[in-house]
Amino acid sequence: MNSLRQPITILMADDDPDDRLMTQEAFAECRLHNPLQFVADGEELLDYLNRRAPYDDDVAYPMPGLVLLDLNMPRKDGREVLREIKSDPRLQSIPVVILTTSKAEEDVVRSYKDGVNSFISKPVTFTALIDVVQTLGKYWLQVVDLPPEPEGGAS
Repeated sequence: MNSLRQPITILMADDDPDDRLMTQEAFAECRLHNPLQFVADGEELLDYLNRRAPYDDDVAYPMPGLVLLDLNMPRKDGREVLREIKSDPRLQSIPVVILTTSKAEEDVVRSYKDGVNSFISKPVTFTALIDVVQTLGKYWLQVVDLPPEPEGGAS
């Protein structure tokens, strides 16, 4: 475990404002101080990752070291976005964790085939969400070694 690592930015793509707020509160409750950014759909997520306006400011919108991705979103759903991220050589090394209400076996199987790093069904209570966030924090932010951000981000 590397205690000298810099905190990575976590980017969450979820169209439900209540889920975004609960996740933010769970991160605070778990004392995870990583920068947490939010987008509301797959199009915004791809704009963020590809540094398209309004996400072209590297200081305000740093490249994430981890993406939390909902599957069921408007405009472009998480399934499509996952395939695009994992097929783009500039983005494919960013770990993606599906965090969704779907419990469909086909979504789990397809997500792993498409390159997801983890698949988690959203808990229904805040207490259970805190447990998930603690586990995510321990594993993704303390235990594993993540790749460094590519030079110049994804531009």
